[in-house]
Amino acid sequence: MNAPTLEVLYEDNHLLAVNKPAGLATMGAAAGEPSLFELAKQYIKRRYQKPGEVYLGVVSRLDALVTGVTLFARTSKAAARLSEQFRTRDVEKTYWAIVEGSSVPPSGECLDWVLKDEAAHCMKVVPQHIGGALEARLSFRRLQVLGAGTLLEIMLETGRKHQIRVQLAERGWPVLGDRKYDSHRTFGSGIALHARKLVIEHPTRREPVEIVAPLPASWERLGIPLSETTLP
Repeated sequence: MNAPTLEVLYEDNHLLAVNKPAGLATMGAAAGEPSLFELAKQYIKRRYQKPGEVYLGVVSRLDALVTGVTLFARTSKAAARLSEQFRTRDVEKTYWAIVEGSSVPPSGECLDWVLKDEAAHCMKVVPQHIGGALEARLSFRRLQVLGAGTLLEIMLETGRKHQIRVQLAERGWPVLGDRKYDSHRTFGSGIALHARKLVIEHPTRREPVEIVAPLPASWERLGIPLSETTLP
């Protein structure tokens, strides 16, 4: 398999943010398969002609089928400070998703309790009292009704595994292409879920940094412009 080109969204001495393509694991890929983490390390090594091992900390990660903003730290101090921001939910995480159906309300909130189903390798919504259940919370607004479904903007408040995918599917709005969570449609090499924007506090300058990831070309076929124009 040919390694994809790394699309850099933001870079300085402390941070590296890239636009992850569909079908590429953030890290932990099978032997012989590329991962975003390894591609990013190779990029830093080449760009700055660094000898030996390159330090890179994984601050945020996305499922292999999901696209969009993925953040790495270039120093251990930056990694610790950014990880603390994610732990205390002091970051702003915005996703775009195309879901099946046209009956999604203009806006709303989703609050569930989720648990990993080890046998099925997926997450499930369960009653709050079930042992090990974790709170999953997000809000959304409808951006556009399409022929293929509905475009949503999602503000993620917690960061559970497969959270957006399982919470939307639970309401009858599976993400387009997400066969694991009840979608009956295909969507290129991934699913129609994109980490659109990430806002963090810079680990050393202590000022807000906003990182926006352009949409993959596969979205344009469904009538969504790839320009930076903000939808209503």
